[in-house]
Amino acid sequence: MEGWPPLPTGEFPPGPRLPSVVQTLAFMRFRSAFVPRLHRRYGDVFTIRLLPDGRPLVVYSKPDQIKDIFAGDPENFHAGKGNAILGPVMGEHSVLLLDASQHKRARKLLMPAFSARALKGYEELIAQIAKDQVDQWPVGTTFASLERMNALTLAVIIRVVFGVTDEHRVVELQPLIDNVVNVNPLVLVGASYPQLGKIGMWKAFHQNQRELNRVLYAEIAERRQAADLATRTDVLSQLLHVGDHEGEDPLTDAELRDQLVTLLLAGHETTATALAWSLYELGRSPQLLGKAQGAADSGDDAYLEAVLKESMRLHPVIPIVTRLLMKPAVVGGVSLPAGAAVAASIELSHSENFADPQVFRPERFIEGKVEANTWIPFGGGVRRCIGAGFSLMEGVTVLREVLTRYDLSAQGDDVAKVRNITSVPKRGARLVVTRRTP
Repeated sequence: MEGWPPLPTGEFPPGPRLPSVVQTLAFMRFRSAFVPRLHRRYGDVFTIRLLPDGRPLVVYSKPDQIKDIFAGDPENFHAGKGNAILGPVMGEHSVLLLDASQHKRARKLLMPAFSARALKGYEELIAQIAKDQVDQWPVGTTFASLERMNALTLAVIIRVVFGVTDEHRVVELQPLIDNVVNVNPLVLVGASYPQLGKIGMWKAFHQNQRELNRVLYAEIAERRQAADLATRTDVLSQLLHVGDHEGEDPLTDAELRDQLVTLLLAGHETTATALAWSLYELGRSPQLLGKAQGAADSGDDAYLEAVLKESMRLHPVIPIVTRLLMKPAVVGGVSLPAGAAVAASIELSHSENFADPQVFRPERFIEGKVEANTWIPFGGGVRRCIGAGFSLMEGVTVLREVLTRYDLSAQGDDVAKVRNITSVPKRGARLVVTRRTP
């Protein structure tokens, strides 16, 4: 791959000797069992090898080790190359795929749209979207909360991030976005083999990408000419203004397209899944539900945020945060050569570094400060997710609208399953809701 160090050789921490294709399939389809099994067998540091090139990926789970990854020199610890598998979907300009000075510029241009002031401006519209959808939930009958939350967070992406208000364009976008969000991981792996682009799922993927690009570029072109652009508050409209005040060239259409798709993939299903698990866990505990409803009624957003954070801890959506070493480095006490990849395991960190890790207890995020580099759903360091504040604000806003209206009862047991590149409730986090009585 262009600009990548060659595949490294030499000794690495122990790990499975299975072919990289087998390890990749196990990681993608069965990682909730595969990764903990490797941890039990090999300890806190182990090596796996994944497609497309079987490069050694050294996995860490302890906070001091994870600190080395997040605090690593961004000129050496390249996160963009660590996320390269997402390139076919997000595009070459995605902030997640850039490194060094290019990443610094992109982040600088994106940050104003996710400042505390900007987030406050989004909250009212998110609350209205939540009210409109939550009021339509079926009462007294079982439904999958994940499906409802996916619809809600998609509406937030389309209205608040993309700023699309034309219903015809909304209808155009929805199936195209669904296809992007539900892309088969084999499509991403197979992108390294251009000959696959003319057959089966790869052909369908490229057709969908072309159609999505057509719609997004049309929206960007129309927005640039919009008479009310200066007063619009959606993320896309704000991104059209950046550049002059930051001392940088403004974002091109291609850059805007790639950042919009990145925000879609990073903020849609991840937030929806965290919300579904939050409601499911509250629906399993009348005591916690009552406490959360009291917080929603009184405006105690800190407790609602703790609920959301605890669901992200107990049910991580993304498994790892990865960096590629451009030069040799010592990580977690292990000397590694250029070309090796390192990863902070979110699922291991969230299960190994907390007391009573299998217990859903939001209070752990209120009673005392959580140790640094243990709760890491948004990554860390200079590469921490730009949209972290947006995700938490959106989640708290939606929880408030649900909990002030309904009592919740979780239906049956649920466990995580891998769907595409994320982990979601296998049975959809099923609930029965009833209207609260005054």
